[in-house]
Amino acid sequence: MNQFISRQLFILWMAFLFAVIASPKIHAEDFYAAKRTQMIKTIEADVRIGYGNLAQKDLDENVINALNTVPRHEFVPKKLQQSAYDNRPLPIGYGQTISQPYIVAVMTNLLHVGKNDKVLEIGTGSGYQIAVLAELVDKAYSIEIIEPLGKEAEARLQRLGYDNIVLKIGDGYYGWKEHAPFDAIIVTAAASHIPPPLIKQLKPGGRMLIPVGSRFMVQELLLVEKSEEGKISTQQLLPVAFVPLTGKH
Repeated sequence: MNQFISRQLFILWMAFLFAVIASPKIHAEDFYAAKRTQMIKTIEADVRIGYGNLAQKDLDENVINALNTVPRHEFVPKKLQQSAYDNRPLPIGYGQTISQPYIVAVMTNLLHVGKNDKVLEIGTGSGYQIAVLAELVDKAYSIEIIEPLGKEAEARLQRLGYDNIVLKIGDGYYGWKEHAPFDAIIVTAAASHIPPPLIKQLKPGGRMLIPVGSRFMVQELLLVEKSEEGKISTQQLLPVAFVPLTGKH
């Protein structure tokens, strides 16, 4: 009888310890889940306003699901995690930022990517944008020119289980011809012009989003489309402010 009581007390004690240990994690997950829900509501309200030349008033349901799946707080410094779901950019070190959630949502939505697609990102940063895209496509490639930032992003994405993302350190201006052509290309740094190598690596029928303009001025987010015949068209969508695209070009 004493052994039975001891065993029961031991089980109760272990259950108590598990609850104490797990409780902060559960509370944190609930906290961030609520923050994500509020972030998406804010983004959807802004999308309905229709800034610039953005005609679409609703986000694709798959994009919403991706935003609701990716733990944005994992992609910012620990001291900023409670602000991760605010609708604003945040610093991530090395003079770089994680883009405003609204911009991430709009750019992702405009790419029109699907589960069989292959996408290229120029400017990995913290890895958040490519993680969102990885929820939507078959294969996602990303290039970061700042080596320590790229290595941090790679370790983070591996830890979070993103096995359909391939990263490299390099100058994104020249794209990644070994894996071209791409169904979509997204550039998350401002260029003075549209890089010709990226146009060449865009698949016929594909789309590219790129901010174009000077470093200290408002830039324009451009939608670049390549027709099935290879004809290029561009459309100005929205005034934006991105860090500059750097490299030897």
